[in-house]
Amino acid sequence: MPRVVPAVIRALDILELFLDRPQLSAREVAERLDLPRTTVHELLVTLVARSYLISVPGQPVQYRLGMPLFQLGAAFAGRLDLVREAQSVARDVAAACDEAVHVAVLDGADVVYLVKVDSTHPVRMVSGVGLRLPAHCTAVGKALLASLDPERLDAVLPKGVLPGMTPNSITDPEALRAHLDEVRAEGVAVDIGESDTAMRCVAAAIRGHSGTAIAAMSVSAPIIRWTAQAQVKWADLVREGAATLSARMGYSAQPL
Repeated sequence: MPRVVPAVIRALDILELFLDRPQLSAREVAERLDLPRTTVHELLVTLVARSYLISVPGQPVQYRLGMPLFQLGAAFAGRLDLVREAQSVARDVAAACDEAVHVAVLDGADVVYLVKVDSTHPVRMVSGVGLRLPAHCTAVGKALLASLDPERLDAVLPKGVLPGMTPNSITDPEALRAHLDEVRAEGVAVDIGESDTAMRCVAAAIRGHSGTAIAAMSVSAPIIRWTAQAQVKWADLVREGAATLSARMGYSAQPL
């Protein structure tokens, strides 16, 4: 068997720390990986030299991910083509309910919308591709937060009181954790005017080939068209849509 190179493993460990933190100091890296500071310093200098990490301007011992990682990620995403498949499935779901359908991914404590298929109604949701919102205020975000283990959830959520978008937003961290338990049990998340008081949304997580949640799909409608009966129907549609897209992303609900 070829030998695994420890220095490369450590460099990759450092980069993976940034999956749930946008910025880290050299001291934090050393502490989280339990490595000597001299070793961490040498690895950080190397990663900065290749632009895989960049020093934060004005804070030379703080680091962020660099552009080459975005380029690698974009190359991978282009081959997997989540957006193309998501657009296809979202169109089918939107045709079945004639309401707006979104697909979004988690980025730190926020969600970023990748796909939107609008309804044909004159009153519709104001949103768009590229929109970024606090995850805990949205159905897609709560579906994704509910998929995280407790340690990752703690790392992602802001400390202390959570920012709210409307009076209906959940701003207490413990209340949010209890709510996410309900989301896990139900298999869908609902936004009852938490990001926009005039809108309601229901969402389900989309899983990749490893079983990890990689995105979420939602059906959104104005409050004037949202009824208890419609919510049940749309929850079923979004579950089916998320399951279809998960299968296209290589996820199998049955163990291999």
